[in-house]
Amino acid sequence: MLALRVVPQVFYFDTFKDFNEEFKLTERDMILTNEWLYKPFIEPLNTGAKVIYQEKYGMGEPSDQMIDQISAEMKKYDFDRLIAIGGGTIVDICKVLSLDVPDESVKLFTGEVPPVKERELIVIPTTCGTGSEVTNVAIAELKSLKIKKGLAVEQTYADYAVLIPESLSGLPDGVFATSSIDALIHAIESYVSPKASPFTEMYSLKAIEMIMNGYKEIAAKGNTKESRAPFLKDFALASNYAGIAFGNAGVGAVHALSYSIGGAFHVPHGEANYQFFTEVFKMYMRKDPNGKIRAANKILADCLGCSEENVYEELEKLLGKLIAKKPLREYGMTEANIDEFTESTVKEQQRLLVNNYVYLSDDEIREIFAALY
Repeated sequence: MLALRVVPQVFYFDTFKDFNEEFKLTERDMILTNEWLYKPFIEPLNTGAKVIYQEKYGMGEPSDQMIDQISAEMKKYDFDRLIAIGGGTIVDICKVLSLDVPDESVKLFTGEVPPVKERELIVIPTTCGTGSEVTNVAIAELKSLKIKKGLAVEQTYADYAVLIPESLSGLPDGVFATSSIDALIHAIESYVSPKASPFTEMYSLKAIEMIMNGYKEIAAKGNTKESRAPFLKDFALASNYAGIAFGNAGVGAVHALSYSIGGAFHVPHGEANYQFFTEVFKMYMRKDPNGKIRAANKILADCLGCSEENVYEELEKLLGKLIAKKPLREYGMTEANIDEFTESTVKEQQRLLVNNYVYLSDDEIREIFAALY
């Protein structure tokens, strides 16, 4: 059994200036980023690199339409390296754009066109959630098919993953909350995954410890840029550790079920995961309370200073200080969607469901949707 694989070379710098001194950006580079990131961090470096602002092609999470439009723009230029500076949307788009992209990128996601790597990819994450810089997973909403789907092939790995805590300093409060909760879920789902190894567990556990310790301090003072400032390095590293863990061990039902509301109602990925987090784990506990989930609960309980019996209740209280948990109906879900989302999850998300702590039947997945409705 392969215990651990990290494909991109991982670099760490305190500032973008330090990064540029090592990577030496030139006019032969193409940057995809947001203007609000480019202006303070990259523009003062006078690199000469070409730049495209992602927000000009749509807001929210990536879609095949967004990818197609940016791809068409990039094909106007000649460049060697593609540099993704941003959150999960930009990173996932760039994983696809590092390939030879057909006119309709949906064909890559459906397998109609094989993936062929076309250019070197450097990824600089500016949120502390996806861990996408070290995984080969690119998620997009496929508008024509009305589904959210992942592309996970060897060719979508970045060549270099670069961590720069300075990039987290401008995160809005809500984005920090949803992205870091996503990282926590990556760490916990990968820890209980049947594909976990002693190596992935090491990364999972360290990520859980760093995130939970940071949360306790931040929640006590209020989720603000000032309260988060001393922990930016910890959250940048924890997100990466969780990404390494789930890139090897996988994530399961929390992610699998969350894609339903993410795709249908455009709920941000980390927020969607948060809605399903504890309900999925409660179902796991009902089915097998004495397996590895028991160790996971003890880890969380120790971090929270509570009993294992109350761990999910106390976890929700802590996370609720960062972002509110809502009934799914508040996003627009109807009672009729319960069966619809159950069916689509079972049909479309087997890639994730195989990583569940224990097998969940169709009826049990339906029960989770119904409980959260």
